[in-house]
Amino acid sequence: MRSHEGQFSDNRPIRRSPQEKRRLLAELKETLAGIKPHNSPSLRTTLLARIKELEAELAPERK
Repeated sequence: MRSHEGQFSDNRPIRRSPQEKRRLLAELKETLAGIKPHNSPSLRTTLLARIKELEAELAPERK
C-alpha cells in the first residue's frame, strides 16, 4: 500500500511541541537512572546522546 503525502510513513521526523520534548526528556532521564549496570553500554550511550540532543533543542527556549 502506498503512503499519502503527510503520513507518518513518509520517513520524516515527528514534530514535537516544547511540552512534549520536556516530557520526553524527563522520561529519558528516568529511564537512564533506572538502567541496570549489566545492560548494553550502547543503550546507555544512545540514551545520553538523545538527552543531550533534546537539551540542546530546549536550551534556546529557556533563555
